[in-house]
Amino acid sequence: MAEGMDRRDFLASSAVVPALPFLGQLPVVAAQEAQVQPQLVRFEDGIEPLVRLIEETPAERLLEEVARRIKKGTSYRQLLAALFLAGVRNIPPRPNVGFKFHAVLVIHSAHQAALAGPDRDRWLPLFWCLDYFKRAQGQAIREGGWRMKPVAEGRVPAAEQAQTAFREAMTRWDEEAADGAAAALARHVPVHEAFELFAHFAARDFRD
Repeated sequence: MAEGMDRRDFLASSAVVPALPFLGQLPVVAAQEAQVQPQLVRFEDGIEPLVRLIEETPAERLLEEVARRIKKGTSYRQLLAALFLAGVRNIPPRPNVGFKFHAVLVIHSAHQAALAGPDRDRWLPLFWCLDYFKRAQGQAIREGGWRMKPVAEGRVPAAEQAQTAFREAMTRWDEEAADGAAAALARHVPVHEAFELFAHFAARDFRD
């Protein structure tokens, strides 16, 4: 970011210019309202309509539609969760993590930027991410389309076998078995233990 350029100047020079006129009309977000817990990011009936709005609304209309939802009561936490879930469900992470998938990876950084900013500016990083998501989604569609499939329950190992199954699948480079084992980890293994497993294999090859 150029010296002397604040958040609003930066966003005014980006692709979210059409959103700026109504961003100032959105409610401020207090710091405590922006704090989140891991259980927030789950596909549930309550969040699904907002996820579908992000997925299905054309890029040129999305920012205004989301602003309308916020004015009607959609919270910062709900928008953050829906944005993350839309990205996970629509942006392919393979064969190479990065490129389009940055639209998902950047959400955490955007959230941290929002937490560090003043109350009145906390929506700005999320609107930038919405715009980024639609561009990445459009690229994915042009390349043939991709959507995350439901978990193949027949490939999900029992809780006590989750860690071993994950290690074995990753060692074999068995994508389908690793997906099933990862689902078991998410359901049964503490986050810090799952992170250690993923970190071990993530360092193995930059393509992962």
